[in-house]
Amino acid sequence: MDVKNAFLNGDISETVYMHQPPGFRDKDKPGHVCLLKRALYGLKQAPWAWYHRFATFVATIGFSHSKSDNSLFIYSRGKDVAYILLYVDGIVLTASSDALRLSIMGKLSSEFAMTDLGPLQSFLGISVTRHLGGMFLSQQSYAKDIIARANMSSCKPSATPVDTKAKLSSTSGPPIEDPTLYRSLVGALQYLTFTRPDISYAVQQICLYMHDPRQEHMHAVRRILRYLQGTLSHGLHLYSSPTSSLISYSDVDWGGCPDTRRSTSGYCVFLGDNLISWSAKRQPTISKSSAEAEYRGVANVVAESCWLRNLLLELHCPINKATVVYCDNVSAVYLSGNPVQHQRTKHIEMDIHFVREKVALGQVRVLHVPSRYQIADIFTKGLPQLLFDDFRNNLGVHKPPA
Repeated sequence: MDVKNAFLNGDISETVYMHQPPGFRDKDKPGHVCLLKRALYGLKQAPWAWYHRFATFVATIGFSHSKSDNSLFIYSRGKDVAYILLYVDGIVLTASSDALRLSIMGKLSSEFAMTDLGPLQSFLGISVTRHLGGMFLSQQSYAKDIIARANMSSCKPSATPVDTKAKLSSTSGPPIEDPTLYRSLVGALQYLTFTRPDISYAVQQICLYMHDPRQEHMHAVRRILRYLQGTLSHGLHLYSSPTSSLISYSDVDWGGCPDTRRSTSGYCVFLGDNLISWSAKRQPTISKSSAEAEYRGVANVVAESCWLRNLLLELHCPINKATVVYCDNVSAVYLSGNPVQHQRTKHIEMDIHFVREKVALGQVRVLHVPSRYQIADIFTKGLPQLLFDDFRNNLGVHKPPA
């Protein structure tokens, strides 16, 4: 559903004056100003005023506000369940029955000027294709626009988004002539990772140098675009899965940054067979050992898993089994279950050790996995094509269904 003139629905609680708009000035009182009762586009308070107005109304029809996600509203009455996801003026509504869905849509339309766009086909530039087994999420047209913006619509495709050579440095080559184009392309590629987790690591690397892009950095951007040219039809598949357990993979490239010697953490979280969360990010501090770096990576994915468990609990789909975290570092596995403060780990911040508490409570199990089957490797380093394709398939990134 789409809300017409969403920001005009918000009520203003503060005292805000504005000049008389051009074309509507009072000739007798040209110096007078207007006291606003409702929000206007361009007003700093407008987004919050609209959100508060919408949240207040849906609360009156039985929805509760999610504590895990500010844009999510949940309705639960017996067997009737409905969810509303709000982003500015776009609304996604799903309900357990058509009667409940039509009832909620009628109440929303009675309060706001709404447009029913029908079954979900596109949201925030992400196209949704339903098939017999589930859904297919794609940003193909958006990827084409990025490639065209870089004047690379006829470029030769690349097999992988990043090579297996040494990582980029802040002094790689001379500065580029047009940093604005670089920043524009990198920002667009960041949004593309919503349905293309296979380029997350490559995009993370080029994001590190937006303040001073060099020639080698621009070459890396073009490498990603050439990879996208050959995989434009790919997207993220979501399947109906009977399994209701959280399985996570965590991996770290210790001291991989040539400038700061910080490590790169990567993780992915699966709900059943579906990839629902992933990340590729440089750690904020330097780790003294690979065990410490891997332990920090495990802490990151455990924190994400805790949030997902709370969110699923609010969605009335609680996870009863422990979250399994696979890590390919044996020392990090031991640290997660051993309460003894070793000489080499006593300097680690106390907040990282919440992993041990979750393990002791039975909410998390940290297990070892051989590096060959460590799917999170795709988020921490460049991989050979055979291994990259294998891990990409494991993430659920394929061509669209027939």
